[in-house]
Amino acid sequence: MKSMSEREILWDSELRGFGARKLKTGITYILKCRVKGQQRWLVIGTHGSPWSLVDARKEALRLLYEMANGGEPVVSKQAAKEKRIGDFLEVFLAEHEKRVKPRTFENYVRECRKVLGPNVGKYPISSDIKLSEALAKLHKQMGNTPRAANSMLQVMSIFSNWAEAKKLRPEGRNPVRGIRKYKERKRERYLSSEELVRLGEVLEARTKSGDESQYVIGAVWLLIFTGARLEEILSLKWAYVDRQRRLFLLPDSKTGKKVVRLNSAAMEALDEIPQIDGNPYVIVGAKAGARLVNLQKPWRRIRKEAGIEDVRLHDLRHSYASELAAAGGSLPMIGRLLGHTQPVTTARYAHLREDPLDELNDRVGKHLWERMRASTGAN
Repeated sequence: MKSMSEREILWDSELRGFGARKLKTGITYILKCRVKGQQRWLVIGTHGSPWSLVDARKEALRLLYEMANGGEPVVSKQAAKEKRIGDFLEVFLAEHEKRVKPRTFENYVRECRKVLGPNVGKYPISSDIKLSEALAKLHKQMGNTPRAANSMLQVMSIFSNWAEAKKLRPEGRNPVRGIRKYKERKRERYLSSEELVRLGEVLEARTKSGDESQYVIGAVWLLIFTGARLEEILSLKWAYVDRQRRLFLLPDSKTGKKVVRLNSAAMEALDEIPQIDGNPYVIVGAKAGARLVNLQKPWRRIRKEAGIEDVRLHDLRHSYASELAAAGGSLPMIGRLLGHTQPVTTARYAHLREDPLDELNDRVGKHLWERMRASTGAN
């Protein structure tokens, strides 16, 4: 057998679909197969008593034989008895990678590999009271970071529902039930006029010095002038840009299809971003043909120099919204520009003409531009 890196699968050269996956909790034997046209990942068990390589391969053969004869593959009772949560976290991730949005999947990966696996991965998948007690204890230990603690519970709940659907756990016995989530204080942070000016000066200085990528600078400017979400800007393709109508036509976002309206400042920022042949993305990454994946690291450098170290990238969206309000925008107009889709609010948009939206959007863009860029002497 070849050596395996963390979470790498070593496939059997004799039996197709049978393999071994190395996890922190040990080596787990798995079977990748198709059942009624759907790809399935079956966990046979963890290496050690009772599962040797020979016995696991025999179990995989039995399962394949069942499927070949039209049956539903059911892992033996002995295998079911030995199943642990840690054996199934990677299977859960594999099945959800294409089902949820990228940022949601990133959260699943983080919680499964860094929190759930190390802390509750050893518990049997069918565990009930003991698992609930362990989760409650873990949730309490994470009390200093309530958002992270609640995120752990949420992903565990989703995992448990998935396990129930797979007949791996008894129905209606989600171990998270009864654990009260922490109250999360919503963090609202807006940039003051002075902070906006300092940020603009830093962005211009880094542009001239070449200390920061043009695409990093461009991404930050677009976040400021459009109020778009981070992932919407990082995943933006040139094909989504309608210059004539001054729009980003996003086929997918957190709220589905979305139109981002571009004011004059956003258009100018967009014009300063070089387009690379062969790369469809506006915000280009280091790899050929790829987009920038992580803006957090350069943003930390930028905000530190601007003296706004507590400002997150998402706070730029808050600041844009506050500028819209200060410019006299009504709640429906602000909601429209930000892409909110609450039914009550959306219903109120029906009577709005497009002109007031564009006028408000341009007014805010001009206001931000004058404070942040004109003050630096940029052309």
